[in-house]
Amino acid sequence: MSSLDAKEGDIIYQNRLSSSEDLRGWVMEGKGKVRFPEGRMQLENELDPEHYGDDAHFVYWCPETFPDEIIIKWDFYPVREPGLCMIFFAAAGLHGEDLFAPRLAKRRGKYPEYHSGDINALHLSYFRHKHHDERAFRTCNLRKSRGFHLVKEGADPLPPADDALPPYRMKLVKDRAYVSFSINGLPILEWTDDGRRYGPVYGGGKIGFRQMAPLVADYANFEVRRLLRD
Repeated sequence: MSSLDAKEGDIIYQNRLSSSEDLRGWVMEGKGKVRFPEGRMQLENELDPEHYGDDAHFVYWCPETFPDEIIIKWDFYPVREPGLCMIFFAAAGLHGEDLFAPRLAKRRGKYPEYHSGDINALHLSYFRHKHHDERAFRTCNLRKSRGFHLVKEGADPLPPADDALPPYRMKLVKDRAYVSFSINGLPILEWTDDGRRYGPVYGGGKIGFRQMAPLVADYANFEVRRLLRD
């Protein structure tokens, strides 16, 4: 079953991401600026990466805890490069704790805190336009952490921001061991976790958007639905 074949069930969560009121309860880790210049959520780093390095990156979490067997969709608008975008999903503590449990180490946006800390997550980088080698040969990368395991790559069809004609509709399916991703109806990658090589299959958890500075990007129409069974 690809993301195109996934049948959409009831809405679990729906958010236009159009105002600060829409984002009540969302959690910023790191220093990110949130604005709405076009009636969409625009994310940008607050700290200058030339001076702050990895401290300039950030993650913005939806406060909801989502079940397994879901379809995640959102509109993406690249505004200014260079940079990188990523989505975390099925994120929880190593022992099943809520992602924001007090016993977990405080996270401030540095990447190692997310791939080698005290949380498990799947994370998909879908706009990798930060470093020269990423821009020269663009891929979408799916990783399973804890451990920073690259489990699947797919070609990235998104153009540079100056050539983009957004919105780009992203669709991510998490169905127990199976993950698939498409952009504007174009299949990008799919992967099935064997539950052995990189540890047990992950279930539900939190969803968050990560940006690497100095990228500026807009997001809208974030939606999570149950996966409908025949």
